[in-house]
This record gives sequence, C-alpha cells and structure tokens, in this order.
Amino acid sequence: QIACKKITRYNREYFIASQQQAVYCSGPSSITSFMPSRAAVLLGIVVLSLVFVQSTASTAFLASPFEVSSAPSSSALRIPQTKTMATTASSPSSSSPLAKDIDGKSIAAAIRSELTQQISLLPPSTASSPPGSRPGLAVMLVGQRRDSQTYVRMKEKACHDCGMNSFLRVYDNVDGDVTEELLLNQISEWNDDLAVHGILVQLPLPAHIDEEVILRAVRPDKDVDGLHPANTARLFSTSTHAGAAKLNWKDFSSLPFHVPCTPQGCIELLDRIGVDVEGKNAVVIGRSNLVGLPVAMLLLHRNATVTIVHSRTRDIEAVVKNADVVIAAVGRAKMVPGSWLKKGAVVVDVGINSVEDATAKRGYRLVGDVDYDCAREICEWITPVPGGVGPMTIAMLLRNTWNSWKRKNGDSATAGAADDVASEAVEGGKQ
Repeated sequence: QIACKKITRYNREYFIASQQQAVYCSGPSSITSFMPSRAAVLLGIVVLSLVFVQSTASTAFLASPFEVSSAPSSSALRIPQTKTMATTASSPSSSSPLAKDIDGKSIAAAIRSELTQQISLLPPSTASSPPGSRPGLAVMLVGQRRDSQTYVRMKEKACHDCGMNSFLRVYDNVDGDVTEELLLNQISEWNDDLAVHGILVQLPLPAHIDEEVILRAVRPDKDVDGLHPANTARLFSTSTHAGAAKLNWKDFSSLPFHVPCTPQGCIELLDRIGVDVEGKNAVVIGRSNLVGLPVAMLLLHRNATVTIVHSRTRDIEAVVKNADVVIAAVGRAKMVPGSWLKKGAVVVDVGINSVEDATAKRGYRLVGDVDYDCAREICEWITPVPGGVGPMTIAMLLRNTWNSWKRKNGDSATAGAADDVASEAVEGGKQ
C-alpha cells in the first residue's frame, strides 16, 4: 500500500502480479505494455523483499527471542544478536572457579624482608656498642623433642637472617634433672639483661615443670609470645568505657603490649589479602587459650560479629554456614567439610594434623582442620596446610621482638639510624 501511494505521484498505477512474476503498468489514458520500466522493477524488488522479511520474522517469532523497536518511526522487528550462554538446559554446568590460596610462605617472607630492611638501618654492632643496641631474642628449650628442636632452629635462623641477636639455652632434661628453680633463675637473668628484648619458652615443657609458673616469671614487656596474664588481660580489654584510651587495632606495632603470634598471624593474613572483617560474620572453631580465644578477640577489636564454636555448640554446620570468615583451630583432621562453608567465604586453617599416607615418603602427610580439596570449590580464599598459617608464627615472633626493641629505644632511634645511613650514602657518593 505504501508503494502504490508513492507511485501515484508519477500518475501511474502499479500492480504486482506475484503469480506471473511480472509488473503491469498502466496510465490514465493508455496501456503502455507489459515491459516494465527500470524504476518499476526496482520498486517491485523492494516490495517483495519487505514481504519476505516480514514473513520470515513472523516465523522466527515462535522459535527465537526478538525485540520490538520502541521508536515511533519504525514498525519493523529488531532481532538481537545471538549471545553465547555460559550454561544451557541441555549441557552440564561449568565448574566454579577454585578458591585462591592465601600464601603464608610468601607473606611471611615479605614481612621478614621488611624487618630486615628496618633493622639494617641500625648502626653495626661492635664490641664497643652498648648492650641492646640491636634487637635480641632469648629462647629456652627444655627436653629433646624433635619437633621442638626443629622449631627452635628455625627461630634462631630467622633471627640471624634479619639481623637480630639470638640467645639460646638448651636443657636436655636427662632423667628429669631439670628443676623449676633452674629455669626461673635463667629467666630472671634474661629479664635483667639489656641485650634481651624478647624471651620465648618453647612449649610444651616436661610434665614435672609447671608451665604457668614459668610463663608468669617472664617480664610482660619481654613476653614476645604474648602468653603472660598481663598481656592477655590487655588483649581482652575492649576499652569501651568512658575515659579509656582507644587503641589502633589495625596497627599491631602501635600496641603497647605483645599479641600472641599465631592469632596475630591469622589477622595479618587477612590484612595482606585485603579482607576487611568489619561488620562481617566471623566464626572461630576452637576456644583454646593459645589460638581460639585470642583470635576471637582480635576479630572483635576489628568490629566483626564473632561466634566461637566448640564441642557443645548445637548445629555447628548451621553456625559455620553463616560465616563470612572462618578460622579453624581445633586440631582435628578435616573436621570441617566443604558443605559447611558459605559460598565465597574466607577460610584460615590453623590446624596441623598428620594422617597416614602410604604414598608419602614419610608414610604420612599434613592436613588442616578443614577439608581443603572440597572447601576450595566453595570458598573464595583459603590457607593451605602446610604453607599457610605456620610460617606466619615465626614472622610475628620476630615482629614482636622488633616492637619490644622500639618501645625501649623509641621510634626516633630508627629514624636517626635511617638519617645516618642516608648521610653515609651521600658522603660515599661524593667520594
């Protein structure tokens, strides 16, 4: 109809004979012929094309989606470009991406490197240097446990690598000949030693030694393990009452006391991967004095909503399922299956458990409290075992020792040392 209206402008009438596949043209007074003009042929092709397109689009309406243009000047159907779908009803869904590992080894190495750089700014230690011119860590080892001996060697090496002084006292405890009095005398000596800024008693101690008595003997300001009751009390103080001094819990170096190493390492891992726990649901599995309770308090100081799960908790799965952040520190191999975890959760696995493995060289392998293989299909971040929290413990021990040195000498000492190093570099360049 639109085509015929346009033709009347030329005083002609066009009729399309679809069956004869020809165009009949006539004027008002005479019939010209059946031979079509060039304009008529082109117009016929246009009209037939419009008819064909409309019929094709009408047929496609039943089989494929389309869009109707909302513009008033167009009445044609606008068919969108086809898009490749990620999954379809007839094809299996693609597997979800695996969680990213929280690489405790790399993060701990970065922290040790930062400490090494800061300590390198101090003046070189010489025979004439005053006691305590460099940070010093004293370690006590009682007994012949191989795992304890390994840990102590690692701590001693870490001290030397970052430029700290290390003092080691070993008691073999053959036939139980080591007494509490002997250990207390050594701790008292270290308490008064200006060269010692941190004291660590390697646990566990032999059964005949009272651990609490030994740990209480360490001066709180040198208790770099953060286990003294005075340090514990300050950790568990929220300072919410009027007039209480507010602490910056996002900067451990600014705290005037020592925070336990492993819990501090857990929070440091979250900081290093950019996870802010404020306002989030955090679940701590385990309520030990060494990890569970301290890490729960650190999360609370960061304004997380904290729930502690223990052996008497009802419906543990439902509680853990609601957590944005899960910290497992219970000491049971693969206690937490992947089905307990919330999609996209962050998991910090503190547990180190040995399970039999005939394929392993030693006949066993180390696993965490969380089923790693299943959990990494659900969560967003997870610490592997080993290689997750473990390396952070020693790194935090070194940092606590460095913080102890700074509290005694003041930050101005490190700033002055940095200025001296810079001045020496400038003079060396002039020469």
